[in-house]
Amino acid sequence: MIGFLRCLGVLNVAVWFGSAFFFSFAAGPAIFSSDMKQLLGQSFPYYSGAIAQVIISRYFTVQQICGVIALIHIFAEQLYFGRTPRKRWLGFLLTMLALSLLGGFWLQPRLKELHKLRHAPNTKPEIREQATEAFKLWHGISQAVNLVIIGGLGVYACRVATPPNSNR
Repeated sequence: MIGFLRCLGVLNVAVWFGSAFFFSFAAGPAIFSSDMKQLLGQSFPYYSGAIAQVIISRYFTVQQICGVIALIHIFAEQLYFGRTPRKRWLGFLLTMLALSLLGGFWLQPRLKELHKLRHAPNTKPEIREQATEAFKLWHGISQAVNLVIIGGLGVYACRVATPPNSNR
């Protein structure tokens, strides 16, 4: 059973960390690359952003599922080993999950709406400018939070991959 729990935890954090890393450093930049610009032509800024919104939505879903699995895993370890999870790691996991929930249910819909305002043909120029500035701000915050999540998941991956001290 201990091998199964360890394997489940490692696989989950690998998917969680891997999806965050892939999205941030491969998929996201590809959507806004010169190749995509050439492919989409004049429709580039709107459609590339719309494509990104679809992918981001799925990205946050994966992040949230992995976070819930990680919580289940930590409580399964608690039941199996008969000891309470360390509050530090439980708090850490809850923070990672909270950041994913915040991004998926608050930040992503806000960015999606601002993206529509920026590119809608009937938007007044002053509203378009305000939406563009707000989008830049919130997108920067989103990127910073995403980097915090990636760093946190790297730390959590090391924790899951390290066997617990059996002398306790």
